[in-house]
Amino acid sequence: MEKQEGRAAEAVRLDDPWYDALASDWGDPGGTGGSDGTGGTDVPPAASGSASRPAGGAACDIYREVQRSAAFQEVRGRYRRFVVPASIAFLVWYLAYVVAATTAPGLMARPVAGAVNVAMVAGLGQFLSTFLLTWAYARHARLYRDRAALELRWVVFDQERVQERVQEQAHQQAHEQAHQQAEGAAR
Repeated sequence: MEKQEGRAAEAVRLDDPWYDALASDWGDPGGTGGSDGTGGTDVPPAASGSASRPAGGAACDIYREVQRSAAFQEVRGRYRRFVVPASIAFLVWYLAYVVAATTAPGLMARPVAGAVNVAMVAGLGQFLSTFLLTWAYARHARLYRDRAALELRWVVFDQERVQERVQEQAHQQAHEQAHQQAEGAAR
């Protein structure tokens, strides 16, 4: 964040490419953004560098529509059907290791092979299960979710492009009308 000399603290613009998206009217049911009506930012829309981005309300509508779609719900369902059981299983395995280490030191100290005991094998099993879970998650995402998520991403991108074109045309028409009115007033 840079502060310009002579500018009020409220008017300081963050040089963050995500700032405009985060400061837009996301989550605001009225779609008005901040109290000043600028989409939640303290920067006027012309100064925010978001001229090519659709208005916050229109973008929110696209994402809400996608979120309600059956394809999105299927992707989220596949995600939950993998992540919830895997997380529970891993948490139970981890807690079993910790509980066994604290409540059954005799069992954990039992030698398995030479100086290697049950605690060492279980501890290495924790590392192995972490890598196995990571591999399983990546495989599941690749096979069952990535393609559908990419298709949803393209749907959103296409809808945003259509809205941008409509807004550009409306802006161009408004500019032409203002120009014609100015010419009419000058005559």
